[in-house]
Amino acid sequence: MVERIRHDAPVLVIGLGRFGAATAGQLDRLGREVLAVDDDEALVQKWAERVTHAVVADARSIEALQQIGAQDFSIAVCAVGSSIEASVLITANLVDLKIPQIWAKAISQSHGKILERIGANHVIYPEREAGERTAHLVSGRMLDFIEFDDDFALVKMYPPKLIRGRTLSESGVRSRHNVTVVGVKSPGNPFTYATEKTVVTNRDLIIVTGTERDIEKFATLE
Repeated sequence: MVERIRHDAPVLVIGLGRFGAATAGQLDRLGREVLAVDDDEALVQKWAERVTHAVVADARSIEALQQIGAQDFSIAVCAVGSSIEASVLITANLVDLKIPQIWAKAISQSHGKILERIGANHVIYPEREAGERTAHLVSGRMLDFIEFDDDFALVKMYPPKLIRGRTLSESGVRSRHNVTVVGVKSPGNPFTYATEKTVVTNRDLIIVTGTERDIEKFATLE
């Protein structure tokens, strides 16, 4: 039976560059216990008071990881990306230490394939994903864009004029444009679930789901 990992399990974050520091910082804000590791003493000192624990160690050495108790973690993030060799060595060490869930940053497709083959459970491409997200947002109407592996997307956007002032049923969003409005936010109010009777105004924001292609078309409507 696969061991279930606690939702609040401590997280080992290796590498305190921009990506690793952002990950460690956000985990700490979410109330998670974090052990942040880097071989740069200045970075460790900078983050020592911002996360639960921060230590100086060379994670390319499995002995160094064992000394800091890395083997006791069930979740680890290898946020090292500038050196592919270091990234691969660190990820391989985490695999050898039998950490159940390993997240690893990759800077290229080939780098990612290597990380997957040696045992990383999740490979992240932060630069590529940020670039793809930005490309969608520069269209102007979209405010946030999340794409999933199966070409399914979730978008926060301004509503096109053709659906304003009518119920979602009357405007035929789903039947005519193959997208679904799942949430609406009016000024001063939180997001609420949308129904077929929801009326969208020109002051609202909407949350839309659908394929990337259908949402792109929907976002260009006047």
